[in-house]
Amino acid sequence: MAAATASVPNVGVHVGNGEHTLAAEHTGGSRVGIHAAHASAIARYPILGFLAGAIAACGAVTVTNPLEVVKTRMQLQGELGQLAAPNGQASGSGMAARAYPSTLSAMRTIARHEGARSLQKGLGAAYAYQVAMNGARLGMYEPTKRWLLRCNAQIRGVEIVHTSNGVDPVAVRVVAGGLAGAAGAVLGSPLYLVKTRLQSHSEHIRIGHQHQYRGTLHGLRAIFATEGGLRGLFRGADAAMMRAMVGSAVQLSTYDQCKAFVTQTLGLRNGWPAHTAASFITGVAVCCAMNPFDVVSTRVYNQAHDPVTGAGRLYRGPFDCLVKTVRAEGVRGLFKGLGAHYLRIGPHTVLTFVLLEQAKAAIETAWSRW
Repeated sequence: MAAATASVPNVGVHVGNGEHTLAAEHTGGSRVGIHAAHASAIARYPILGFLAGAIAACGAVTVTNPLEVVKTRMQLQGELGQLAAPNGQASGSGMAARAYPSTLSAMRTIARHEGARSLQKGLGAAYAYQVAMNGARLGMYEPTKRWLLRCNAQIRGVEIVHTSNGVDPVAVRVVAGGLAGAAGAVLGSPLYLVKTRLQSHSEHIRIGHQHQYRGTLHGLRAIFATEGGLRGLFRGADAAMMRAMVGSAVQLSTYDQCKAFVTQTLGLRNGWPAHTAASFITGVAVCCAMNPFDVVSTRVYNQAHDPVTGAGRLYRGPFDCLVKTVRAEGVRGLFKGLGAHYLRIGPHTVLTFVLLEQAKAAIETAWSRW
């Protein structure tokens, strides 16, 4: 039997960080090693992964929401060549398009004219969105990876054996991240819609269409009542899926690779130092890949809609927005708010993954004692 299997190549397939492994299953063919991360509670019960992801994301957004407000307004300023309008005047009247020339300038302007609390506009919607979107995205990532790996093993008719490396194939991580991100984006789309509109609203400098919502619930009710019910609430979900799939695929797959690099190559202990270093590197990749889709998503969500037809007054959809933005503002228009985006996504990525690791560890510890 040993001679029969010696000539068959071993193919390493791993799930997660290498703390637990699955027992070998002999199928008489090649061998595929599946390394089961968190093979305990979180891998077996996705709801626990959802909980860990939600806790991590809400903690991160508390710190980074002011930069999200700034990013949203910077992405909307000069939309299709329109000028910002001060003090309630019509868009295009009497003020330079770059009302917010830089991230710090934007924060000062908002705080000075609208109060420091305005930098936390949309925080309630942001919390709900993080629970829905990131809880699902981060919570579904590990189970999706495990499912893809098992499907691959079954299709190829291979044997599952223990392997020592803790990094899954790049294609599996990218696909799992994209699928988890798309599912989370659809689930959280109505909340992101309201969050964007709340954060873009200003009584001082009117950038983009101004929606008059008193809060998250009022915004959801208003959209449902005036923009076609559920169809209105999920309008722009296609743009959100594009944004989330790109961001999630890059973020989740890059983080795995970066964490393996800093622990195995640089020799950092698998703890706070390694998680922080991996998250900073991941933030750069995510920001560069995601910003064009983020601009499109923000503009599609914030546009006004015809009350009769329900159609957007500026864009028919994300692709139409992409084309019109490039025609009117050039490719640079797709990278508006890039600085604010990185200043937000960098700390947000660091905080999310550091908190996620800690939340997972705490849940696993509590589950083992329960």
